[in-house]
Amino acid sequence: MVGQHYIKLLNNHPWFRIKALTGKESVGRKYVEAVRGEAPEPPKDIAEMEVLPTDPKHVDADVVFSCLPTEAAREAEPRFAEAGFPVFSDAAAFRMEEDVPLMVPEINPDHLQMVERQKRNRGWDGYIVTTPNCTTVGLVLPLHPLRRELGVKRVIATTMQAVSGAGYPGVASLSILGNVIPYISGEERKVENETGKILGRLVDGRIVHDDVDVLATCTRVPTLDGHMESVVVETEKQTDKETVAHLLSEYVSLPQELALPTAPRRPIIVRLEEDRPQTRIDVDAGSVPGMSVSVGRLRVVGNKVRLVSLSHNLIRGAAGGTILTAELAKHFGLLDG
Repeated sequence: MVGQHYIKLLNNHPWFRIKALTGKESVGRKYVEAVRGEAPEPPKDIAEMEVLPTDPKHVDADVVFSCLPTEAAREAEPRFAEAGFPVFSDAAAFRMEEDVPLMVPEINPDHLQMVERQKRNRGWDGYIVTTPNCTTVGLVLPLHPLRRELGVKRVIATTMQAVSGAGYPGVASLSILGNVIPYISGEERKVENETGKILGRLVDGRIVHDDVDVLATCTRVPTLDGHMESVVVETEKQTDKETVAHLLSEYVSLPQELALPTAPRRPIIVRLEEDRPQTRIDVDAGSVPGMSVSVGRLRVVGNKVRLVSLSHNLIRGAAGGTILTAELAKHFGLLDG
């Protein structure tokens, strides 16, 4: 399902052109015959592409985007990096490796410097860059400007995650319709651990993890796309609703300054209505649909900030966030030669 969004976002992209598609069971078939799920009609040239083996010997390209399952990524991504490919991955396999960047381009663009150390350490001509769990993105983007200006001591987050986050065919309909499942395997650990790495500082080529205390509860709800999170932030400084709304709504960073193709003009959209954001209305918000995080239900007392965030798990939380990371890498010259 993420792969379908890669194709949609890369079609007519000003910098990147799809040259190859790879798979496993679908090898040798046309893409249009192999794709699963509620797929949009692919462009004709993509629809007719033959699916190749996921092996660097079969791929004539310059950059790899990987949306593989974790175990498949653990096997395939190092092979491509060793063969000289820059690999941009939204898979979980290498996110927490010490020499692998875990990127949200608006937050930690300097972490891309780690790839040179990674190449030396591993003897690769290429490298792997990762992006976070689809839920983590919706938390860290609004958290970052608050942490930068107010300091953050503790975060309590309860997520309401769409069924598309489970992949295709996802959660069985008899399990999720009319229901909320208060557990997603491994998800809480990812949110808690990834946040500290993304917000960490790069010191002598290594990430010093931020010591923010994150407590997450992850649930699955019967929505199609869009992960919503109810968040309580304990800040170091006293604040008020107007200050928090200003910090979030006015936040921009390097991708916006560079006007990268997949960067939304506003990475955080603040909704002041009492009943927003809503998944059905706001999941595709932003100048680049699905790339902005919508934040609402702001309630602030002293150093306690309560908010609700909504992010598109397949776009900002997967394909779009990874493409934006590759665009940033291109700006830094990491795709040259």
